[in-house]
Amino acid sequence: MRRRPRLGQHFLHDPQIIGRIIAALAPTPGQRVLEIGPGGGALSAPLLDSGCELHAVELDRSLAQALRERFGDHPRFSLHCGDALDFDLSALAASGAGRLRIIGNLPYQISTPLLFRLFDCADVIEDMHLMLQREVADRLCADPGARDYGRLSVAAHFQCRIERLFTVAPGAFKPPPAVRSTVLRLRPCAAEQRAQGAGMMPALLRAAFGQRRKTLGRALAALISAERLRGLDIDPKERAERLSPVQFALIATALADEGAAR
Repeated sequence: MRRRPRLGQHFLHDPQIIGRIIAALAPTPGQRVLEIGPGGGALSAPLLDSGCELHAVELDRSLAQALRERFGDHPRFSLHCGDALDFDLSALAASGAGRLRIIGNLPYQISTPLLFRLFDCADVIEDMHLMLQREVADRLCADPGARDYGRLSVAAHFQCRIERLFTVAPGAFKPPPAVRSTVLRLRPCAAEQRAQGAGMMPALLRAAFGQRRKTLGRALAALISAERLRGLDIDPKERAERLSPVQFALIATALADEGAAR
């Protein structure tokens, strides 16, 4: 396979790691699985062997052609050549019964925007089994006050329950990356939990973490008053990295309620 460095391609080849990822997903016949960035098909082949209906999104046209040649005649394989950031998950979910299961090795340069895109589509996702650069996984799993805690951490915990599964060494890939990777399982929270202020959460997190050195009272001044923050039992002199996802959900819900009352 010809590697394109601008796409951050590192091809998984270790049979043991492939087996562990498939075992973690545990696909069953008839389930619809969406694979992001199948590359050479290292995961695609065992996924199809499981009996699932596999949809694969691949940006690299040469890899997409190789996947067509390898799996194109398989009745349960569908290839979508394009950017996963633009892929319409809702349309795919609407085309069949049940929610989607997501699997993929996400390139570092698009992992954060792609994660936010997946969070936006949580209503149609059953679960996600994602391999990420360990730095990104640490940000997703970080707790309030931790060095890695930020906008992605809050958004992830607001939308999903996160489980760190295992670490993958560079030697599992060709060529080996300079960093270790981590496989995570993310299960979207109940719809009613995610609905609390969901519409206001993106703007809230951008404002709160846009200038991390500012206190919440200053950073959120355009959205909510210091008095209102105190009414939510949140200190406006506190900084964003000290607030829990639950506290951010309280603020987002208050903003949504105020908007509805206008």
